[in-house]
Amino acid sequence: MIVNRMESSETPAAGYVDLQVNGYGGVDFNGDDLSAESLHLACERLAADGVAQILATIITADVHSMSRRLQRIATLRGQDELAAKIIAGFHIEGPFINEQPGYVGAHPRDAVRPAETTSMQRLLDAAEGLTRIVTLAPERDPGFHVTRMLAEQNICVSGGHCDPSLDQLDAAIDAGLAMFTHLGNGCPLSMHRHDNIIQRVLSRSSKLWIGLIADGVHVPWPALGNYIRSAGIERCFIVTDAISAAGLGPGRYQLGQREVVVDHDGATWAADRSHLVGSSGTMPQVAVNLQRHLGLPHDAVMRLTAATPQRILAAC
Repeated sequence: MIVNRMESSETPAAGYVDLQVNGYGGVDFNGDDLSAESLHLACERLAADGVAQILATIITADVHSMSRRLQRIATLRGQDELAAKIIAGFHIEGPFINEQPGYVGAHPRDAVRPAETTSMQRLLDAAEGLTRIVTLAPERDPGFHVTRMLAEQNICVSGGHCDPSLDQLDAAIDAGLAMFTHLGNGCPLSMHRHDNIIQRVLSRSSKLWIGLIADGVHVPWPALGNYIRSAGIERCFIVTDAISAAGLGPGRYQLGQREVVVDHDGATWAADRSHLVGSSGTMPQVAVNLQRHLGLPHDAVMRLTAATPQRILAAC
């Protein structure tokens, strides 16, 4: 039965918490020309949409470029009271992910590399202690040295854009892996129907926080509902994976060096329409979608979009 209490996208009293935001309201966090004015504008628009906190997400590029972008946002955040309030820290997604087609997703394949501690520390230093989540591929972390390094610093290690075997996934969990990034995405359209990364992660959901994109484009609604039921709502949280197009409608936008085309359904495509690149969704839209398409009651929606991500932030 559909519950209609949130058709007006009621905002939670404490605000939404979004752990994966690449940009917002025309502002690209992965752009090299990010200005203080642009960052402030993005934070104003997030606040207007009822978002209390986000993790600014920096995606795969060469380590020098990623470091420069992290440093720039860290510096601008320190000079802006609103940005410091809204941006709780960083989610570094890559470059230590699986380079194979499908798994690499929208990340530039030529910048993907195996995990190693020197480059990871360089990124952490550039982020000035603000790193809260790092997404990597467990099978690309030899000996799980980076996973252990991050876990020892109380940084949440998340699997994503990856295809570890079940043994590798278990070993990564033992080393400190605590989360999985946007389950159902960052993987090929065609996989083994039983032995695949989605099923492996769901089988270990009692040990992992499970992130999901709830825009109806990245994961169809029936599948999203199945994932939440299988993992248990207490282990799941919702992200927008928003890019600069968030809240703006159809058009052409940027995510780093990539052009993104947003169609009339809100889907965010690479310029050649070969794959999705982030999302144009907002948290108020997500809240209505979860209620309208999955029939979730208000308290369940608030758990997924506010309470659980806030709990994760408090722990990392």
